[in-house]
Amino acid sequence: MSDQKIIILLPDGIGLRNFVFTDFSAIGTNKGLEVVYWNGTPFDLAAMGYREIKIENAKPHPLTTLYKNARQQIELDLNCQKTNDKTYNTYRFEQNNKGFKNKLKKILLNTIIQQHSSEKGLVKVRNKIHQKEKQTAFYNTCLNTLKKEKPDIVFCTNQRHTVSIAPILAAQSLGIPTVAFIFSWDNLPKATLVLETDYYCVWSAHMKKELQFYYPYIKEEQIFITGSPQFEPHFDANRKLSREVFFKNNALDLDKKYVCYSGDDITTCPDDPQYLADVAAAVKKLNQKGYNLGIIFRRCPVDFSTRYAAVLEHYKDIIVPLAPLWQNKGTHWGGVLPTKEDMDLQINTVAHSEMVLNLGSSMVFDFATNNKPCGYINYEVRNKVQKDWFVAHIYQYIHFRSMPSKEAVFWLHSAAEIEIKIQQILDQQPTAITDQAQQWFETINQHPAKDASKRIWQAITEICNK
Repeated sequence: MSDQKIIILLPDGIGLRNFVFTDFSAIGTNKGLEVVYWNGTPFDLAAMGYREIKIENAKPHPLTTLYKNARQQIELDLNCQKTNDKTYNTYRFEQNNKGFKNKLKKILLNTIIQQHSSEKGLVKVRNKIHQKEKQTAFYNTCLNTLKKEKPDIVFCTNQRHTVSIAPILAAQSLGIPTVAFIFSWDNLPKATLVLETDYYCVWSAHMKKELQFYYPYIKEEQIFITGSPQFEPHFDANRKLSREVFFKNNALDLDKKYVCYSGDDITTCPDDPQYLADVAAAVKKLNQKGYNLGIIFRRCPVDFSTRYAAVLEHYKDIIVPLAPLWQNKGTHWGGVLPTKEDMDLQINTVAHSEMVLNLGSSMVFDFATNNKPCGYINYEVRNKVQKDWFVAHIYQYIHFRSMPSKEAVFWLHSAAEIEIKIQQILDQQPTAITDQAQQWFETINQHPAKDASKRIWQAITEICNK
C-alpha cells in the first residue's frame, strides 16, 4: 500500500465534472494513493465520501487580477505578431469604463500593457504576479496547510483561476511538485494560462504542440498527454437509462425520434432563439411529410434568461426543454456549478437523440462518443439582436482549425437547409460525417477516451516517483 498523498486543488466548480463526478478519485484510491480535495467550491465533498480541506478566505492580492489581465492582453499582442494573425484579437475582453474605479483600472491596465509589451516585459508581469501573491495572507495560509498535510504532489484541476496561484506558489516554495490540467480544448489560444506549474496534463498531441508554441519556456518533459475525463461517463453503461425509462422520466414521446438542439450563452450566440425557432419550423415541415420528430432543447447551463420563452411556447408541441441540472450560485460561468445528476442527464440526452444542432459547440465530441452526427449553424438571421455580431467570427476561432475535414459536421448554411439536412441524416445515416467527427475527436482528445483518468493517474504516479 502506497503512503503517497495527492492533493487535488479545486479552485472553483469547473473542475467538478472532470475530477469529482467521474471515477477519477476511485481510480487513484484503488492505486493505493491518498486522495484529498483542496476544495474551493460550495459543494460539501465530505458528505459525498471524499476527504476535503476547505479553502476559506481565498483572497488574491488586489493587483493580481490587474496583472493577470495585462498578461493576457500582452500574450495576445505577441501571438498576433508571431503569427501575423489578427484572430487573436477576437479573444480580448471588453474593459468596463463605467465609474471612477473602473476608469482608473483601465488606465492602470493600459499603462502596464504599454510598458511591458515584449517577451521580456511579459516575464516581468509574470514575476510581478508571483511577488504580489506571496505577500498575501492567503499564501501564508496555503503554506501552513501544505506543511501540515505534507502531500507528495498538488494537482490543479484548471489552469486559469487566480485563486490557484497562491496554493501553487506555496507548494513550489516547499519543494512539492505541481501539475495543472488544461481545462478546455479552446483555452490555450485564448491566453488563459495563469499558472506556472512544474508539469501540465493536456488533452492531446495537438494541445501539447499548442502549449509549447504559446509558452516555449515549457519543456517537452513537463507535458503529459492524458485526454480529458469529461468524456468518460459516456462510456459508462451503468449511467445510461433505457429509452423507455429516460423518455418516461422526461415526458418524451416514445413514438417520436428526437433532435437535440444545444444552446449557447447569450454572448456567444445572441440570435440563438431564432435559430431554435428555425429548427422547430423545419421539424414541423418534416412531420407534415410523415416524420414523427421532436426537439430536445438543452440550453447553456449559465443562461437563465427568458429569451427562449416565446419560441418554446409557440412550438410547445415540438420542443421539450430539458434544462441542465446545475446549481445556480450566480449568473456567470464561475457561479453556476455542475452536478452529477446533470452529467447523467447529458449522457442520456446524447444516447437517445438522433443528432445535435448548434453553433460551434464542443457537443460535437459528446455526440461522437455515441457515433452520432452534429450540425453546425452557419448563417445570419434577418432581424439580428446584435448588429456587430456575425456567425463567421465563431468559426474563425483558432480551435476550429483542428478540424481534419469540414465534413466532420454537416453545415446549415440557411434556414431552408435545415429541413433538407435533417431529412438526409435520418434517411441515409451518412457514415462519412460520423467517421470524420471521430477523427476530429481523436485529434483533440487522446484515445481511448474512456481512459483519460487512468492516464492522469499514471502521470501523477510517475511525477511522484521521480
